[in-house]
Amino acid sequence: MAQASDAHDVKAQAELRAQARASDWLQRGGLRPTRQRLALASLLVGDGEDRHVTAESLFEMAGCAQEKVSLATVYNTLRAFCDAGLVNEIVVDGARSYFDTRIDDHPHFYWEDSAILTDAPKEELELARIPEPPAGTEISRVDVVIRLRRK
Repeated sequence: MAQASDAHDVKAQAELRAQARASDWLQRGGLRPTRQRLALASLLVGDGEDRHVTAESLFEMAGCAQEKVSLATVYNTLRAFCDAGLVNEIVVDGARSYFDTRIDDHPHFYWEDSAILTDAPKEELELARIPEPPAGTEISRVDVVIRLRRK
């Protein structure tokens, strides 16, 4: 019986750490910690790992965690996270966007056969030059997505 109690305590402690991480993360972005934002933030950053998610995959994660959120809420919340600078949106084609919790500049591999986005080694990327932006504009970010397919 003590082992079951210990396992429950460990799980409860992990959930508390995940909620604290999520709350701190939202605070860094200046976002009010609503129930839905906390739930989704906990799924995204609660364990301290970086993630690449689509709105649909995050919606599925929420369902598995028995969080009650609509797909529209997931889309709206991810947009709010982007606007707050907490995630970057990576567009791999006109119909699919990924949201990356790692917000420093870094390249990505897009695995076409499995539709998975992963980080590529930043230290191996060299950009010799990029074009000057048009007058009255500035470059906000450069996204590098390297598309891969199996031979």
